[in-house]
Amino acid sequence: MKSLNKRFEELGRYFAKGAKLERWYPFYEAFDSFLFGANEKTRIAPHIRDSIDFKRIMTTVIIALIPCTVMALWNTGYQANLAISALGTEALSGWRGAVMMAIGCNPDSIFSNISHGLLYFLPVYLVTLLVGSFWEGVFNILRGHEFSEAFLVTSLLFTMSLPPAIPLWQVAVGISFGLIFAKEVFGGVGRNFMNPALVSRAFIYFA
Repeated sequence: MKSLNKRFEELGRYFAKGAKLERWYPFYEAFDSFLFGANEKTRIAPHIRDSIDFKRIMTTVIIALIPCTVMALWNTGYQANLAISALGTEALSGWRGAVMMAIGCNPDSIFSNISHGLLYFLPVYLVTLLVGSFWEGVFNILRGHEFSEAFLVTSLLFTMSLPPAIPLWQVAVGISFGLIFAKEVFGGVGRNFMNPALVSRAFIYFA
């Protein structure tokens, strides 16, 4: 890990102020901070001196969401498998059905339920991450800000609030609206007074 950290530090000079890749510094900083943590330290006396930082706080929130996510995956798959069993069919049509044909749509199987839930969860979550990261990157480059781990929390909350079979284009439009109009227009992390995930969900509901 130390050698990898050293390599990242060497790459940092290409993204430093005045370097050719200065514009893309937020992306470099996002990977560096995610892997090795932030370099900033509190130096003003009134603040609490502790090893925790914003990254670790957001990581704690994500860890706290893991049981909710696992339960959501299981319940989504369980309800789908239960409906399939009640209808007397082996699986749904489409690519999800092809995958579940190999696994089996057994509502009594925890593995089958979670696997089926993942087939609905992953596409929505990946679209949320890709589109959200795009907008985060655009505004961070324009403002010279760093990436925030808070978006990982937003993306997870938003994904879990959506219907399993929602069209992916609606996911992209919803997260775009929430990030732009509930977060970035106010200046980004720490300046918004609305929850971007909830605003995104409300926009999809009322639009």
